[in-house]
Amino acid sequence: MSDFKQLSRSVKGLTVIVTGAASGMGRATARVFAAEGANVAVTDVSEEGAKIVADDMVAHGGSAKAWRLDVADADDVKRVVDDVAKQFGGLDIVVNNAGISTRLPIDDGGYDAMWDRGIAVMLTGQQRMIRAALPYLRKSKCPRIVNIASTEALGATALHSPYSAAKAGVTGLTRSLAVELGREGITVNCICPGPITTGMTARIPDEQKAIYAKRRTALNRYGDPEEVAHMTLSLCLPAASFLTGVVIPVDGGLMARNA
Repeated sequence: MSDFKQLSRSVKGLTVIVTGAASGMGRATARVFAAEGANVAVTDVSEEGAKIVADDMVAHGGSAKAWRLDVADADDVKRVVDDVAKQFGGLDIVVNNAGISTRLPIDDGGYDAMWDRGIAVMLTGQQRMIRAALPYLRKSKCPRIVNIASTEALGATALHSPYSAAKAGVTGLTRSLAVELGREGITVNCICPGPITTGMTARIPDEQKAIYAKRRTALNRYGDPEEVAHMTLSLCLPAASFLTGVVIPVDGGLMARNA
């Protein structure tokens, strides 16, 4: 019998960059990593929002710094990724979380602009982040990439076609890069959150959310951002070294339920 291998379940001292980290799942992810001792690069298109989150984590003993980042801007992506690696002495983990709401009928006059922005932020932005981070991930002892998609990539809702298309693209990007980068020990995985209590869902009346959750999810409720964040953390552990190319719904059983 071979010796038992003691694999680390700690991200302490590792550096993670989280996009869209000023609110919702991004903010929860940043906080979870900080609480586990990681160095956290809090990035968001809202510079003020990113700074508030980073300052809060530092006040609670965490290691965090804030950057303004528009993931749709290629120059911005390279500048921020390079600066994060410089400030923290490297980069180990990329969490592609930034997203926007794109609810619009296909025959609306503003559809093309919404499509372009949605794809730029939620799909093109992810591959740019990965490409910018690769030189640093290749030097890491624990290189991890987690792309945030959505259950909208697995089963769509009307009026969300730019969003669904972008998120479906993320699942394909994840699988392809997992195969391409696997020989280098870089894992690439994807999380598909279901109904989660965030700013994007805040506009939905509570009564409607309760009805939807009871009708569609096995757990009969919306999830909390932290519940997604902990799955992200799990995929980034040193011990998760043989897990790559997977698409994991964190959806309270939404995709498992037929009726």
